[in-house]
Amino acid sequence: MSKSIPRRAEYRHFQDIPTRWGDQDSYGHINNAAYYFYFDTLVALFLAGRGLQPTPADPGSSTAVVVETMCRFHSPAHFPDVLAGGLRVAHVGRSSVRYEIGLFRPGEDLACAEGHFIHVQVDAATQRQTVPVPPALREALAPLLVSPPG
Repeated sequence: MSKSIPRRAEYRHFQDIPTRWGDQDSYGHINNAAYYFYFDTLVALFLAGRGLQPTPADPGSSTAVVVETMCRFHSPAHFPDVLAGGLRVAHVGRSSVRYEIGLFRPGEDLACAEGHFIHVQVDAATQRQTVPVPPALREALAPLLVSPPG
């Protein structure tokens, strides 16, 4: 079964992500591993822009760890592209969040790459015991939440 390529309009938040010369591989396009860096950067910038970056030194604080990631490639990106990183949230559970990302080349409506990663909230001290998604995070993610397909 073929999955359609996501369009810009399917995402709720956008952030420019400049590619770097070193992100290219010997074939002259952005290397697959760089896309995961872009995904992580997009979510981190969204959270930081809302004051939600974890501070592990705070007693009783929580942090998020990535437990799953995926990337699907549709067309190559190249240096010096400035990609538009589209972000949406597909699910907020008791202790987890599924972020979905689309990366768009300048002037293009179809994603050159798409993917997701899942954060699980854990106790910052142990990094093992799951804890509930904090209310402030739930509130910040509400505008990004989309209905599941189908």
